[in-house]
Amino acid sequence: MKFIDSPKNQRVKEIKKLHTKKGRDERGLFLIEGMHLVEEALKYEGLITELFVQEAFLLPPHWDVKNISVTYVSERALKEIAQTASPQGIVAVCKQFSHEVPYAPGTYLLVDRVQDPGNVGAMIRTADAAGLTAVILGDGTVDMYNDKVIRSSQGSIFHLPVVKNNLAEWMDNASEEIQIFGTALTDAKPYDTVEKQKYFALIVGNEGEGVSPALLGKTKKNLYIPIYGKAESLNVSVAAGILLYHLKRPS
Repeated sequence: MKFIDSPKNQRVKEIKKLHTKKGRDERGLFLIEGMHLVEEALKYEGLITELFVQEAFLLPPHWDVKNISVTYVSERALKEIAQTASPQGIVAVCKQFSHEVPYAPGTYLLVDRVQDPGNVGAMIRTADAAGLTAVILGDGTVDMYNDKVIRSSQGSIFHLPVVKNNLAEWMDNASEEIQIFGTALTDAKPYDTVEKQKYFALIVGNEGEGVSPALLGKTKKNLYIPIYGKAESLNVSVAAGILLYHLKRPS
């Protein structure tokens, strides 16, 4: 049984490099932690390459880890490897996804320069719940492998393709059957004046600036959600949820 005690161990230092986007991209890997996320990732063969398990943690007997490297570590070593303040006893190293950018008819969420990882993770979770085809993250949006994005997605990041792509390029190359809707406060229609769609893409934008004007100029129609109270605006992930469920035609 492999065991690491010291937080200064060279292997611990190598894994800690995955805390940064640069380190993740250079190695094509990312980290997840906690029972729920690890159990979700185990459903996809070959996704997890390595497990780091705190010495007192018992792996569930139904987990199939025979083809995965398992290293037991001390509590102090796990705290160096993990990205949360209070690690839950297990951290997994995963391969980054190799999804191709989809352009075929379907239902899509396009995310323009949203920088809060909690918002992006929540939108991935909502897109999963709504049965979307994929989520496309545009330039300037937080890294999909950010630990807070992954935790906020509650495992949904494993359930549907989440890909990085230039949004203008995607819009130019997507199937003509896809109706593309932007979100804006001016030159826009109330969202409930639009019927449910068989194929659509919805663009949501940066928390402070919204969707870029260049992208709004490429849409079929721009939508807004009326504010009936005194709030200045809706959180972008909440707005995305309202609009996706309004636009999505049940399968």
